[in-house]
Amino acid sequence: RMPVLFSVTGRRQRASATFSLSLLSLVFSITAFSSSYWCEGVRKVAKPFCAGQSKEKHCIRFNSPDANSSNAVQYIWETGDDKFIDRKFHAGIWYSCEENINGKGEKCRSFISLTPPTDRGVLWLSIVAEILYIILLLAGAILMSTEVCYYTTGIDGLKINAFSAIITVLAGLLGMVAHMMYTTVFQMTVNLGPEDWRPHTWDYGWSYCLAWGSFACCMAAAVTTINKYTKTILEFKHKRKKLERTLKIKYKFPDP
Repeated sequence: RMPVLFSVTGRRQRASATFSLSLLSLVFSITAFSSSYWCEGVRKVAKPFCAGQSKEKHCIRFNSPDANSSNAVQYIWETGDDKFIDRKFHAGIWYSCEENINGKGEKCRSFISLTPPTDRGVLWLSIVAEILYIILLLAGAILMSTEVCYYTTGIDGLKINAFSAIITVLAGLLGMVAHMMYTTVFQMTVNLGPEDWRPHTWDYGWSYCLAWGSFACCMAAAVTTINKYTKTILEFKHKRKKLERTLKIKYKFPDP
């Protein structure tokens, strides 16, 4: 093999930057995948009837103290929007939670059970794609850490660059598809999901932003890896031409 002269310090700095981006993407993706704040919003829920002489704000009051009497005519003081209370909720890939009316704790349900049956297949595809995305990110991070911690020759570095670039690009594509599929499923669940879950207003949460931030870091790592691979190839060709020119001058080979 032709000897290759590389700037070891420069290569390790680029490899360290790529590994940092890949590791950041992995941490973001795992955090987003395990959380339930992909979407957040508010649900309007009818207030329950107050028990006895309760003066709580989160229940409907009657004008009569004898609430159990069937002969008494009961008048409800709340009208219009006063009959309802806003309950905050947040949902992720695995489950959806909303606060209790009394403000103590949360009530959680499986998001898969809330999804319309026609869209559950898409949700499961999204989950599988997210898992593969995390696995590929982990494999790419291991390869990049190998290049940073252990590296002998330029050829070995090129092989590691090639594999890590392919794996990282595939991971980015899977992550993008998984995030888009979940977005579609959630919007369909908002329109066709159970009546006791549909939100009044909602928006994307910090986990959703973290998931797309993971995708951005993944693609940045892929671009950096490909750029590093291309630069290494160009350096290899330049050093080889320089060496051939030096040998030609030293031994005075005639031009063909």
